Amino acid sequence: MPNLRCGMTVELTITSTNEDGFGVCYLEGTRVLVAGGLPGEMLVVRITYVGRRESFGNIIKLLKTSADREAAPACGMGKACDGCPLIQMRYPAQLAWKKNLVQREMIKYPSLVAVPIHDTIASPKLLEYRNTAKLVVAGKHSDPVIGIYRRNTHDVLEIADCPLHHPLINKVVKAAKAGIKKGKVPIYNPKSEMGLLRYLVVRVAEPSDRVMVVFVTSDQGYNEIHHLAKFVQQAVPEVDVVAQNINASTGNVIFGHKDRFLTREHTLRAYVGEKSFHLSPHSFFQVNSGAANIIYEKVRELARLSGKERVIDVYCGIGGISLFLADKAREVVGIEFVEAAVTDATANALLNKAQNCSFEAGDAAHLIDEIGEEGGADLVVLNPPRKGCEEKVLKSVAAIKPERIVYVSCSPETLARDLDILSRLGYRTVEINPVDMFPQTVHVEDVALLERV
Repeated sequence: MPNLRCGMTVELTITSTNEDGFGVCYLEGTRVLVAGGLPGEMLVVRITYVGRRESFGNIIKLLKTSADREAAPACGMGKACDGCPLIQMRYPAQLAWKKNLVQREMIKYPSLVAVPIHDTIASPKLLEYRNTAKLVVAGKHSDPVIGIYRRNTHDVLEIADCPLHHPLINKVVKAAKAGIKKGKVPIYNPKSEMGLLRYLVVRVAEPSDRVMVVFVTSDQGYNEIHHLAKFVQQAVPEVDVVAQNINASTGNVIFGHKDRFLTREHTLRAYVGEKSFHLSPHSFFQVNSGAANIIYEKVRELARLSGKERVIDVYCGIGGISLFLADKAREVVGIEFVEAAVTDATANALLNKAQNCSFEAGDAAHLIDEIGEEGGADLVVLNPPRKGCEEKVLKSVAAIKPERIVYVSCSPETLARDLDILSRLGYRTVEINPVDMFPQTVHVEDVALLERV
């Protein structure tokens, strides 16, 4: 083991980047991960953490710079904040990096080695694209901190002017801080379990730019929150909906089960492409509307519907993909485990006059089996959370023998695993389309097309 110590400075050469966007280098056989380091760069690095397997460091000085380095990154907080690991990389290089990330996962499986992976499709906006932020409130009412947890800690890092946030989110954060100070709103302390205000959730509906603010509190505290809501609405006139969510549980789940509204309006209306959606405080909605539109259009293109098909949309959420396919399909059935999402999806189908769309809440594999008994489906869309599909869901899908499957994934790792399972169940992956839903970060969405062999 090298004589690495915290605080020491060393000269290093970055050889590659890992899947979290850290520059990787080796010093006397120990792996050192450097935030913001790009392959080929020679750096002076200060060691910030020494572990048995790997250590971490921050850049002090660039000795030799990569051609892929952005001359003036959009944010100066890169050393402290883990939110945008690729922000120092020029955008064309980010797109290439993400394609490479997908390739690295696919070639782990012999069944996927030859699958064509297209170039990453760019996001329409590179900054200010996030329409939703869930932020932690910490500190004292005299000096509140609103931001995100630092990696592996409970320290909250102040985020005042995040370049990824819609500008109205940053405006609400500033107003909330001022309102907390003015109203002396007690801030929750997870150690003592005392205090009131825990989280601030802000959502912007595009393209109208109307805003929803949710204050998550440990208890009722009606008086303080009522005054804080009034203060924020006066400071930011775009705020149409203010809600209070009460979460008395310990732990780091953001929302509790009880909502009360402090405004007459309870929902916002947002658009993706030509489809409109009602957003409530708990609605799951894509945080980058422009890139969501690209993904939904890509699903519609790969579906190649003629108007005669029955489609099952598994993990349908509030019905985004279902509504994009409804115009071209005979029937669309959306399946979702979360009942509140099905309620939202049903309302959204009504809003978009999609009479051939219906939604069911329950266990995906069980519902797919039932639909199989009622005549199956021509196309199945899978859009699971990060952990991917359960194997029993994939087996149920293969058992009803759709001609095509379109798989939308937010994790190349679980996508590769599931495509390999489907290859053994009689489905060949035809192509994979990476889409950049989250510029400046290491995340990439993929839209894959499979056909029955």
